Amino acid sequence: MKVHLQKNDTSYRIFLYVFYVSAFIMCSITIFGFYAMIQEWLTKGTYVMGEVLVKTEFPTPHFAKLLTWLFFTSIVSWYCVSRLGWKRTVTVSKWKLTTVQLMLLGLAIVTLYETIYNFVLLSSQITAAMVQGVTPDIDSLTVAYPDPSRPWNLIFATKMFLAAFLISSHAFYLSTRPRKSIQELDA
Repeated sequence: MKVHLQKNDTSYRIFLYVFYVSAFIMCSITIFGFYAMIQEWLTKGTYVMGEVLVKTEFPTPHFAKLLTWLFFTSIVSWYCVSRLGWKRTVTVSKWKLTTVQLMLLGLAIVTLYETIYNFVLLSSQITAAMVQGVTPDIDSLTVAYPDPSRPWNLIFATKMFLAAFLISSHAFYLSTRPRKSIQELDA
């Protein structure tokens, strides 16, 4: 069983096509989100970061939300990149790799903290509303931090930080695995 993909493998082309499709979807969603955010800022003077992605369902109503598509494609894209780009990492010097590992570890820790923080905020807002006898609109719950005029949607924040945690953790894991030498690549 081959572990590493080569450019002439059929699997390589599949990963490449899936990456291109995922990257196109991510870019499209991001551009739409920025456009909607700018429109909201111009009309209301404020916006909720990520709310349009949480509330927009695509391709039909009651199907997946744009945020779910963004979450899914970001993780799939990262996996494809990690499978396609393995050869380029072999020639990275040890000091650069060590620096990258420390940065990835730090990013994984920060994104784990942010994921837990946003999830706890989301859960507490849901619980507080339920205690008051109100069923909250979960997709509209926000946190007015760091700027009250630009709050974050908690579903958006939780999913995006979770995706960042999964990606940075996987990258850290891959960076700690034994690497092939340049001679083994040509074999």
